[in-house]
Amino acid sequence: MDLASLVGLVGAFGIVIMAMILGGDLGMFLNIPSILIVVVGSIFAVMMKFELGQFLGAVKVAVKAFSFKMSKPETIIEEVVELAGLARKGGLLSLEGKEVSDDFLGKGIQLLVDGHDPDVVRTLMSKELKQASERHTIGIYIFKAIGDVAPAMGMIGTLIGLVAMLANMDDPKTIGSAMAVALLTTLYGAMMATMFALPVGDKLTLRKDEEDRLKSMIIDALLAIQSGQNPRVIETMLQAYIQEGKRTTSGD
Repeated sequence: MDLASLVGLVGAFGIVIMAMILGGDLGMFLNIPSILIVVVGSIFAVMMKFELGQFLGAVKVAVKAFSFKMSKPETIIEEVVELAGLARKGGLLSLEGKEVSDDFLGKGIQLLVDGHDPDVVRTLMSKELKQASERHTIGIYIFKAIGDVAPAMGMIGTLIGLVAMLANMDDPKTIGSAMAVALLTTLYGAMMATMFALPVGDKLTLRKDEEDRLKSMIIDALLAIQSGQNPRVIETMLQAYIQEGKRTTSGD
């Protein structure tokens, strides 16, 4: 569980809800027509921009904003150094059946064991990296689109409420409900975009960059193992993928 995402989401909505409670009755901030216009309307509007499978897949991608288990680069480097040492001593076939903590690394090791050329290894692994990156990018686009559409749907709801209010000026009883729709749709649109969709999109962008960097490091590690480089040289090379303050060596 990503603590920052959870605390940020709960904290943002908690502060707004608390302000609503302190400002009066919480019930006056709830309006079903406004929720339908903003939430359901935004979902359908964004759905038009993508394929159905892509849109539904965004839900799975969004989970990474809150629960994301990615192998630590430091752990991968330790495993790679060990694998490189085994490969230098017993050849690439000695890596057969070796368990690793990362599936992407495991697939690459199997390619080495199967005796594929370096160009083939690089091509296959790079394609898998690209495909995963594209899936994440689509998810990011969808949440960014929701962040753009939700405030616009809020404005549409505001116009609907104003038209209803102006069309029934002779009936004072209808003015209040129509005005509530007008104002609350704007509020809901701003909340949906600012407090959910756009932050999730930004967090997914961060996750995508982290995963791309890790997989790029693994590809470099695989090619270095295949070429028979010294494990210590490989370790030093891979440390470049880690922030300077977090870099370590096996001798530390």
